[in-house]
Amino acid sequence: MLDSLDITQLQTIATAGGLGALLGIEREFARKPAGIRTHIFVCAGSSLMMLLAQEAVNHFQSREPDSLLSADPIRVLQAIVVGISFLGAGTIVHQKGEQVEGLTTAASIFLTAGIGVATAVERVALATSVAIAAVFVLLIVGCIEHRIAKWVIRRSKTSSAKNSSEEPQDRR
Repeated sequence: MLDSLDITQLQTIATAGGLGALLGIEREFARKPAGIRTHIFVCAGSSLMMLLAQEAVNHFQSREPDSLLSADPIRVLQAIVVGISFLGAGTIVHQKGEQVEGLTTAASIFLTAGIGVATAVERVALATSVAIAAVFVLLIVGCIEHRIAKWVIRRSKTSSAKNSSEEPQDRR
């Protein structure tokens, strides 16, 4: 059954999943390929991997206290980044020409993994602040980008209409 450490770690993983859900909800509303479930799994999974890595080291050190086994959290982080990179690459789609879609979603998945790691290493306030800031960026900066894109399109239409009216007419 679950002991007190399991319950504490489940709470940590649930907290990470909840923070991941914040980003996932925005991606869901934006109709992006990675939504709520993906962001929850990435964040909770990153947290779980960090917790399990420490538990594995503790387990083997308790069995053989004189062994030279040492924890290397950087390797765990590297493994998480490799896995997340694979997921992020799956969200990036190349359209006709040079148009690329999904970079923001890939970046949000990467950041979500970091939020999960921060939660696992007991930096919940930092993880929460980053999650809130990320949602702010996705919502507010996304609106600003949308308005800029509309302005650029209007300006280019005005410019092309102006250029076509200035072309000399062919008189016969």
